[in-house]
Amino acid sequence: MSDERIEVRRTITADPATIFRVLRDPDGHVAIDSSGMLMAATGEPVTAVGDEFVVHMDRESLGDRPMGRYDVTVKITAYEPDREIAWTIIGVSRPIIGHVYGYRLEPSADGTVVTSYYDWSDIHPEWREKNVFPIISEQALKATLGILARTVQDKDIPA
Repeated sequence: MSDERIEVRRTITADPATIFRVLRDPDGHVAIDSSGMLMAATGEPVTAVGDEFVVHMDRESLGDRPMGRYDVTVKITAYEPDREIAWTIIGVSRPIIGHVYGYRLEPSADGTVVTSYYDWSDIHPEWREKNVFPIISEQALKATLGILARTVQDKDIPA
């Protein structure tokens, strides 16, 4: 981890394919979001680098900027089925910011070790000067992994 990247890990009692199905689905992003900003999504599950879908956002839940409701385009930057998915955001802000969110999945004896990451090391210099990153906290990433676990894990397996 660095000053420009957050990574959190959690073992989830589900296989990588089950977890990946949620992560490649636009509605899955909305379902597991802990920030409260993702309101809905439009688009099909992604299948490759370069695929895109739209997320309908509401920044009000963070209470940090009066942006109201707006849309962003999620553009896939890494895609390896059942192993890794990452994306950048193309939104209303210009220049394009350049931050990346993603998940790595590693099979384990107890299910899948899921690493969630948020990286702003390659953001546009204009955004770096504004010193507004990270927008999402380490705790929010951990909470999203908790929601992901609740969404996919076998309810019969004790914690």
